[in-house]
Amino acid sequence: MNSAITSCEPPNCLRGDGVLGSHTEGQGRKQDGRRESPSSNHLAYSILDVPPWYLCIFLGIQHFLTALGGLVAVPLILAKDLCLQNDPLTQSYLISTIFFVSGICTLLQVFFGVRLPILQGGTFAFVAPSVAMLSLPSWKCPEWTLNASQVNTSSPEFIEEWQKRIRELQGAVMVASCVQILVGFSGLIGFLLHFIGPLTIAPTISLVALPLFDSAGNDAGIHWGISFLTVFLIVLFSQYLRNIAVPVPVYGREKKCHTSKFYLFQVFPVLLALCISWLFCFVLTVTNTFPVAPTAYGYQARTDTKSNVLSQAPWFRFPYPGQWGLPTVSLAGVFGIIAGVISSMVESVGDYYACARLVGAPPPPKHAINRGIGIEGLGCLLAGAWGTGNGTTSYSENVGALGITRVGSRMVIVAAGCVLLLMGMFGKIGAAFATIPTPVIGGMFLVMFGVISAVGISNLQYVDMNSSRNLFVFGFSIFCGLAIPNWVNKNPEKLQTGIIQLDQVIQVLLTTSMFVGGFLGFVLDNTIPGSREERGLLTWTQIQEDSEETRKVSEVYGLPWGIGTKFCTSSCSQILPFWPRLDHRGKDEVGVSQLTLCSEASSGKRLWDATETRM
Repeated sequence: MNSAITSCEPPNCLRGDGVLGSHTEGQGRKQDGRRESPSSNHLAYSILDVPPWYLCIFLGIQHFLTALGGLVAVPLILAKDLCLQNDPLTQSYLISTIFFVSGICTLLQVFFGVRLPILQGGTFAFVAPSVAMLSLPSWKCPEWTLNASQVNTSSPEFIEEWQKRIRELQGAVMVASCVQILVGFSGLIGFLLHFIGPLTIAPTISLVALPLFDSAGNDAGIHWGISFLTVFLIVLFSQYLRNIAVPVPVYGREKKCHTSKFYLFQVFPVLLALCISWLFCFVLTVTNTFPVAPTAYGYQARTDTKSNVLSQAPWFRFPYPGQWGLPTVSLAGVFGIIAGVISSMVESVGDYYACARLVGAPPPPKHAINRGIGIEGLGCLLAGAWGTGNGTTSYSENVGALGITRVGSRMVIVAAGCVLLLMGMFGKIGAAFATIPTPVIGGMFLVMFGVISAVGISNLQYVDMNSSRNLFVFGFSIFCGLAIPNWVNKNPEKLQTGIIQLDQVIQVLLTTSMFVGGFLGFVLDNTIPGSREERGLLTWTQIQEDSEETRKVSEVYGLPWGIGTKFCTSSCSQILPFWPRLDHRGKDEVGVSQLTLCSEASSGKRLWDATETRM
């Protein structure tokens, strides 16, 4: 295909150099006499396009694989504090459940939420408060559950030990999710964003992952050689080989069967690294290079230590609400998870704007943001009812994947949601991931947690970091976010008030690093004098501004099936903060935030690029 051609019709969009899945760069196409937005002229499929069904399935599977690391990591981290480190079969059930619920929440978000192509999945923002709650003296695992030789995973005593813990998590997540539902559907999120700037967001998101260094280090320390191999492969694929295209067979209407180029290492760095490390461990296990004694160093790197899980796991298993019993509630758990909810909401709003830019859509108006946060709260409520031990949030990894694949179609994420549902009902899939050797998981954690921390720090690009005020706010928040929880964990008796419930609330909040750091950042940033430009609020507010109500906005962010435009158009519904607006002020105009996010300088450099902060 001639590289001078500036447009092509789906599904055969191949770049002039034969690279699969990327639209030819050039001037914006005209549709119905209008020029497309600057970001859409690089897309193979924009948000409103519908690729062929087989391409939707393939790209949906790709999004599932992109989110796989985070989806699998959350249950494996929680397994230790749920007393399940010696029960990989139950771990596989948790993995299957989080797949299933993530599929439901993804479909709800795409159809009724913000309506952008964003995948929903487990959130690390809930992990820290969950671990803090389960670290309370009353919830610490008994010594006998830590010894594999003493654990009978089918005994009623053991089952009750882990189920009462996950029921406590379920209740906390369900109650805390009601706060997110209220904040979203009431429109409160828009008001709160006036006080939450980069100096609040940066320490909050950074401290989501930084305190997990102990968990990552312990898993990697099972066999540092295998862990470093996994880290090396992830870094090699995602950083050094990311721009190398691999020839793949392709079928097209014009050329029929032919080869094209695909950026394999850029799209699947984590999956490739896990598979290669897993295969290497399998070879070393078969050859008995790894020790066979359970107490020897490196034994947990063997691939046969959990091999019975695959045979025990059912082929099909349908997760259902209340499968672990009736949820229980405690104040300590609820307050801890609420801290995670706040962090998750702030991060999701940033994902909405980044996603809109990448798929050629106008910036989301306030009613769409309110619906998105409200539906995420509903997703957390469902996750708590089903018993994932976690909530759901928008996946930044998949927002970055949109920029890599240049496919922004909403129907692709619908397909991804259906793939997640099917994977959740296929029991052997969850069992397979539960058998990954521990040091391989540890290596993945080392890279993943580092990237999540970097994503938080990247918000400082809007702030004047030459200001001593800003350096103090950020540095003090981060340091106290690590130091205070560490001290409280070592000296819990120093904070006793005599009221057990209050003591538990204080301990959970003060041992949740992201709450301590985020709270200090919020208070200091809003009380220490500083200009809006210095604090980064000028640029930040510009990015968060509402877009004009144009026909394009209504097409992208309006509710499906004519709801709000053809049906349910009463004046009462129009005052709801999450309901689409009927008035149109212009023809495909864009607001300031669209120009801020999407405009490109003559050199071709963008103000910021979400894909650069995602692995």
